[in-house]
Amino acid sequence: MTNLPIITLRHLMIEAQPRIGLQYHPHKVIQALVDNLPEVTWSDEHRMHHILNCQENLTLLYRVFRGVAWVEGRYFFRNRPIRPDAEPVDMSDLKKKKQTGRKPCPEEYIALLETKRYSLNTAKTYITQFTEFINHFPNKSLLEIDELDIRTYSRHLVQTGKSASMQNTAINAIKFYYEQVLNMPQRFYDIERPRKEQKLPTVLSKEEVKAMIQATENLKHKAILTTLYSCGLRLSELLELKLTDLKRDRNLLLVRQAKGKKDRHTVLGDKTIALLDKYIEQYTPKEYVFEGQRGGMYSAKSVAHIVKHSAFKAGITQNVSPHTLRHSFATHSLESGTDQRYIQIALGHSSPKTTEIYAHVSAKRLSGIVSPLENLDIDF
Repeated sequence: MTNLPIITLRHLMIEAQPRIGLQYHPHKVIQALVDNLPEVTWSDEHRMHHILNCQENLTLLYRVFRGVAWVEGRYFFRNRPIRPDAEPVDMSDLKKKKQTGRKPCPEEYIALLETKRYSLNTAKTYITQFTEFINHFPNKSLLEIDELDIRTYSRHLVQTGKSASMQNTAINAIKFYYEQVLNMPQRFYDIERPRKEQKLPTVLSKEEVKAMIQATENLKHKAILTTLYSCGLRLSELLELKLTDLKRDRNLLLVRQAKGKKDRHTVLGDKTIALLDKYIEQYTPKEYVFEGQRGGMYSAKSVAHIVKHSAFKAGITQNVSPHTLRHSFATHSLESGTDQRYIQIALGHSSPKTTEIYAHVSAKRLSGIVSPLENLDIDF
């Protein structure tokens, strides 16, 4: 880029008409050229000049300002994949899904999620949240909804008992439409965000994990519980494990395309290998380590049921999910003296801050702290 002044192009929607917004610092030459653009208009709301959004005008802008100003189009031409290396996701089933008597999610919304290669789970969540939002205003078109309406909807989520996490997801889903699908300026960034709830993860004791595994008689179910805990896996990672991912010679487990679309290795202990070999010999899976009765990937719902049932049989009263075993792996590894950086790698956390949470739930570390009161010469 040269030292020329910059004109940033923005997508605007004014009176239901697409416009090209022009953002720039005051400059006499630029202002004179802008004033001569066809049907140029000033917007008090957006604080910028704008012209009709058409290919002819777009070409004209680059020609008029060549050598005079740098035309910045990165915000204008922004419909690129959020993860260029991610595999394309087929969302045809989401496009077909309709609900009688309700406004459907706009097709262009789903198409852009597909174009940007959002994961299927994220896409489903965004579509669900945005569909709920637009049906909250049955008598308003999307272009009539403003920031005040969105704040009203956010308060509605609070009043109906929705979590802070769901509020944030709903706002992200709404912003995606106006700022990504319509390419409007970032109008909704000043919408108040709820503070994220700082909840500590649920962690089992080593004795409770042992009781769960021992209470499980079915060999396949026992192997599932053991692998979740001993390798610190997410549920989706367990389901996608393939037989070729077991690196027995190096005591490693390959986790392919995990969260963030990154491969990683995690620990695979000798006891886990022995149990998995015994299970594989008896059940003879073909591709995935854990398969359904008719082959193919095992059901997430079934794994969740196995975990809950095993916890019940072990006499554990708190709510236990597959992710609880992952939390327990991290906490127990930390208590055993494993370096936090290695735990971060095994869990696949992109930031060490995510891993640090387990230091807060380590009962062993807390029990080693001596209260300063104990060192005071005082009697009660």
